[in-house]
Amino acid sequence: MDAILLQLLNGLDKGGAYALIALGLTLTFGTLGVVNFAHGALFMLGAFCAVLLQEVLTISTQVRDESITFFEAFKEVPYLVTWFGDAGATIIDWVVPISVLVTIPVMLLIGIAFERGLIRFFYKRPHAEQILVTFGLAIVLQELVKAGFGANPIPMDAPDALRGSANIGQWVGAEGVITYPWWRLLYLASSIVIIGAVFAFLNLTTYGMVVRAGMADRETVQILGIDIQRRFTVVFGIAAVVAGLAGALYTPILTPNYNIGMDFLVLSFVVVVVGGMGSLGGAVLAGYLLGILQSFASLNEVKEFVPGIDQVIIYLVAVIVLLARPRGLLGRKGVMEA
Repeated sequence: MDAILLQLLNGLDKGGAYALIALGLTLTFGTLGVVNFAHGALFMLGAFCAVLLQEVLTISTQVRDESITFFEAFKEVPYLVTWFGDAGATIIDWVVPISVLVTIPVMLLIGIAFERGLIRFFYKRPHAEQILVTFGLAIVLQELVKAGFGANPIPMDAPDALRGSANIGQWVGAEGVITYPWWRLLYLASSIVIIGAVFAFLNLTTYGMVVRAGMADRETVQILGIDIQRRFTVVFGIAAVVAGLAGALYTPILTPNYNIGMDFLVLSFVVVVVGGMGSLGGAVLAGYLLGILQSFASLNEVKEFVPGIDQVIIYLVAVIVLLARPRGLLGRKGVMEA
């Protein structure tokens, strides 16, 4: 029972990352009809927003080390600590949560710039050309990050208050001690909140409902005098924000490196296809479902029975779903079907 609960939490945690990236991909495809292979790079840029903020906040000066008295020695102390003392140290400690405040406007501007500067020229081009140009853009961004931050992973820590583990067993009334890291629980909760916010925006606001109407019938909305293209540009920016937040909050779980976006991109496209191209609910459902399946497939008992199943389970499920239901779990009728 303990192992099952832990694997379920692991799956929901990993599925949250898949669902967030897949949600952004589906927003882009559903509104603009663009297959955006640069979306994984947006996840990476979000992670490096947190990295950059950490580097800025930890800019240091040399201060004499008073603990060494037999010769003159100096140590590096961040300016924030020298200026604000314990308050500055607390700001540095909470750099990842604070990075959210930076990631949202930065990723919104990056997303809008991508759409206006490049993506809009490929709306009516074949999907193959869209894939080539966005994949090329992803490689360029990856190499720029590599040149700026180096090829080695950059450690990012959760705040001290959230580095421990919660006793999940006590919460659910199970016997014994079942612990799970606080930050992973926070990431799971954050993914649910972000997904809920996106759905609320699309379903409960006038702006979002017009976007949904434009996704279903762009020509009719334009005839009504609404500049639907401008709204779609904003939605592209929102998709970039979702991917960026997923990346920034994931940094204490998976050490950021320039290739992190590519690692999630392929899996997220599989999630989108399984959930149904253009289906927001399908993207979220498939993200959590495949995350849970991958987590349980990593159990030693399962791997002993089927060696390597944890590496292929997502693709195996994708093959089965597409053979039985080509449009995906919640895809619209006719999409991806003959």
